[in-house]
Amino acid sequence: MNIFYYLALSSCVFSIGLIGLFINRKNIITILMSIELMLLAVNINFIGFSYHLNDLSGQIFSLFILVVAAAEAAVGLAILTIYFRKSGSISVDSLNKMKG
Repeated sequence: MNIFYYLALSSCVFSIGLIGLFINRKNIITILMSIELMLLAVNINFIGFSYHLNDLSGQIFSLFILVVAAAEAAVGLAILTIYFRKSGSISVDSLNKMKG
């Protein structure tokens, strides 16, 4: 398989994440999902180049990125859940009014 297909898929997924980040800046869940899409695009790049160069280090690094992204999503959603219980809203505007 040609490296072009991996790069095209990765650039499409990264663009979708970037557009989602710029279009919807009010909802925190959408922002987190857009960041996860951008991390997925980076993983596709790592896997594509790893496959193209016959080197496993890109695939191993991609696995570590997936683990860190899952932990980041879990912590982010836990913080978001606690904040929603306290304030009743998950909009970015209400986060700007936090004390501290």
